[in-house]
Amino acid sequence: MADDETRRFRPERFKAFVDAVVAIAMTLLILPLMEAVGEAAKGELTTSEFLGEHSGQLLSFALSFVLIATFWIGHHNQYRDVEWMTGPLLWINIAWMLTIVWLPVPTAMIGQMSTDALQTVVYIGTLILTQVTTLGAWLYLGRNPGLTTAPPATIRAGVIGDLSAIILFGLALAIALLLPDHSYAGMFLLLATGAVTRVITRVAGRRRAGRG
Repeated sequence: MADDETRRFRPERFKAFVDAVVAIAMTLLILPLMEAVGEAAKGELTTSEFLGEHSGQLLSFALSFVLIATFWIGHHNQYRDVEWMTGPLLWINIAWMLTIVWLPVPTAMIGQMSTDALQTVVYIGTLILTQVTTLGAWLYLGRNPGLTTAPPATIRAGVIGDLSAIILFGLALAIALLLPDHSYAGMFLLLATGAVTRVITRVAGRRRAGRG
């Protein structure tokens, strides 16, 4: 028990590091657009011409920015009650941060390259992996309740929410692959994951309370 205690550490520096990584990733999303503005200036494009030619890039930027913000909010809520970190939990979060830092790359691909199936798989696959790492953290906290003051109901809700989001991401991927002409419609379905998972979590909580 004493050995386990020495391997634990407080999460303050970890949380600050996560915040910094997310802020950098969100900032990186805008860099391709900044370069595009420079190229547009050299080509003497008007503002309307620039917006028309780079509409896909602008949409992918906005989508990824909102998604990263949503992931950060979820991560903040998940670790709000965490009082101790361990090595395994830290590595789960390093994997989570890897997916966040990587997301600007497929975002730039969507905005600047011709759309193809692999591109869609890389983009939405990254989002699925982000959610899988979050799910892994909930499962780990569920097995190690001494690390958090969150009640078991909160951890169960987190698991249900992440599983629901993974399913929705998979649905968005299927739509984008089966209906390539409506690939953006499939990807904007991703924006609904937060609302849908909250509804599912509430319904599951009410059913559990009814059984109790």
